[in-house]
Amino acid sequence: MKNIKLLLILFSGFIFAQQSVLNKKINSIIKDKKATIGISVLGFENNFQYHKNGNKKLPMLSVFKFHIAATVLDWVDKGKLSLEQKIFIKKEDLLKDTWSPIRDQYPDGNIEMSLDEIIRYTVAWSDNNGCDILLKLIGGTETVQKFIDSKGVKNFQIKNNEEQMHKASKYVYENYTTTQSLALLYKQFFQGKILSEKSTHYLYNIMLNTETGKNKLKEQLPPKTIAHKTGSSGKYEGLTIAENDSGIVTLPNDKHYSIVVFVNNSTEPEAVNCKMISDISKTVWDYFNK
Repeated sequence: MKNIKLLLILFSGFIFAQQSVLNKKINSIIKDKKATIGISVLGFENNFQYHKNGNKKLPMLSVFKFHIAATVLDWVDKGKLSLEQKIFIKKEDLLKDTWSPIRDQYPDGNIEMSLDEIIRYTVAWSDNNGCDILLKLIGGTETVQKFIDSKGVKNFQIKNNEEQMHKASKYVYENYTTTQSLALLYKQFFQGKILSEKSTHYLYNIMLNTETGKNKLKEQLPPKTIAHKTGSSGKYEGLTIAENDSGIVTLPNDKHYSIVVFVNNSTEPEAVNCKMISDISKTVWDYFNK
């Protein structure tokens, strides 16, 4: 018994030392940066945890499209919607002053798209018009809030759609999460505690093929390693409200961890914000692969 206790003490000391090394490396990346940085890492199989400003409520931007897509897929699981059903998109649904690959491809609107196509545009391409079309379909942000609350998720709030967020920066801050909350949600999602097995696999694979954020979490990782969702505010009078990336990483040994990095209220250039996210991601990857 004494030998077991001694081994546990030695192992705990080893883990603490390793986490201290990780923390030192991350601190060197974010040192002197004019921004608030929230970071959470959660090992799925070993319950490893690392947090920096992990309980700070930070604006999500397009990261909230994961929560929206999950809510839509819950309706699919319950038979209220079908991925094959066609949704009519009017020209007035395709707002001009916003990021929208759907609008770019169909500028005149008045088309039918399957729910499957709209979800893929919304998550993999972060289409803002697609996002608001999905929200209209399920009754707005209140439906998303109710579903996420029902899963026991804490420190999450969604109040405004993309159209509303584009009206003033104050509305951007009203859609928030903590990095710790999102890291845990990704673990629960991966473990099949949020959606059916079929819908979990479907959404995970869309995130695995995300086209945005190539210079963020995934930049220095091997291909097809991370299923992720990005978010970016752009500049508001020289201020980047948010440069975000978050997702689920699969290691070479088939273990997993979630990683969430939110850069908030930054006066740094976009390239610096994204480089921080990329370097933090590589540092965490190296830690798990040491």
